[in-house]
Amino acid sequence: QVQLVESGGGLVQAGGSLRLSCAASGSIIFSIVDMGWYRQAPGKQRELVAAIRIGGSTNYIDSVKGRFTTSRDNAKKTVYLQMNSLKLEDTAVYYCATLRHAEGGALLPVSWGQGTQVTVLS
Repeated sequence: QVQLVESGGGLVQAGGSLRLSCAASGSIIFSIVDMGWYRQAPGKQRELVAAIRIGGSTNYIDSVKGRFTTSRDNAKKTVYLQMNSLKLEDTAVYYCATLRHAEGGALLPVSWGQGTQVTVLS
């Protein structure tokens, strides 16, 4: 079983920065697992914000490109999400997840963390 624990959320003024961390433990060979960051705002569906593959390549949704950066430290079994220039619309619960590849190349979540709240204040 895989355990994922997010940390680093909180309150931040618009334009500010936060760094989220997600530490993995349990039955996981972290270095060969693609990882993703999702978020879910009130009344909205959960969306994949950023993904980082085992080779280190990354993908982002358009709304966070140039502001968010995901990285990983395989030795620490930890993935990070650096969020800069935060906007009100970034307010959400952020989750990390292990990912698998579905047919057609889609990335699907497998295991979830408990989430960490990010609230951006005006």
